[in-house]
Amino acid sequence: MKVLLVSTVAFLALARGAGAQPPQAEPHTIVFFGDSLTAGYGLDDPAADSFPALIQERIVAAGLPWKVVNAGLSGETSSGGLRRLEWILRQPADIFVLELGANDGLRGVSPAVIQANLEAIIGRVRALRPSATIVLAGMRMPTNLGDEYTRAFAAVFPAVASREKVALIPFLLEGVGGRPELNQGDGIHPTAAGELVVAENIWRTVHPMLSAK
Repeated sequence: MKVLLVSTVAFLALARGAGAQPPQAEPHTIVFFGDSLTAGYGLDDPAADSFPALIQERIVAAGLPWKVVNAGLSGETSSGGLRRLEWILRQPADIFVLELGANDGLRGVSPAVIQANLEAIIGRVRALRPSATIVLAGMRMPTNLGDEYTRAFAAVFPAVASREKVALIPFLLEGVGGRPELNQGDGIHPTAAGELVVAENIWRTVHPMLSAK
C-alpha cells in the first residue's frame, strides 16, 4: 500500500507539472529617443505608421520578446533631449536609439555644440542604464544651408559614434531624403511610404542586436 500511495502521489505531481505553463519572461525594451521624425509628425496615424511602430510590427512578426517605446517629441533639439533624458529613462532601456540633431541643424546651431550634447546624452544613458546598447542615427542637412555647414553637420554623427564607440545608422533618411514622393509637403517629414524605408534603414542595424540580447 505504501508503494502504491507514493507512486500515486508522484504521478499526480508529474501530471500537474506537465500542465503548468512556464512563466513568461519580461520583454526587453528598445527606446527610440528623438524629435518629430521619431514621433511620426504629420502622419495620419503615427501610432501605426511611424517607424517605431513599424519596428514593433517586425519584432512581433519575428516572435522576438521586445517592446518598443516611442519617445519622440516634435521640435526637440539635442539640448532639449539632454534635459528630458532622465525622465524618459525612469523606464527600462535595453537598446537606446538616439535620433536628435536635425532641429539643431535647421536652426544653424554650431556642429561642435550638437556633438557635445549628443556625447553628453550618451554618457548620461550609460550612467543611468549601463547595460543598454546605444545606437546613433545619423542625419544630414539640405544643401541650401551652405556646403561648409552641411559637411560639418554630417561629420558630427560618425565622429560621435567613433568617439563613444556606439553603433551608427549612417543616414536615417537614406532613400527618403530629397525624394518628394516619399515626403510630406514640407519636404522634411516622411510619408507613410517613406516611413517604411526609414524602418528598413533602422532594422538592418538593430535586428541583430535584438536577437543577441
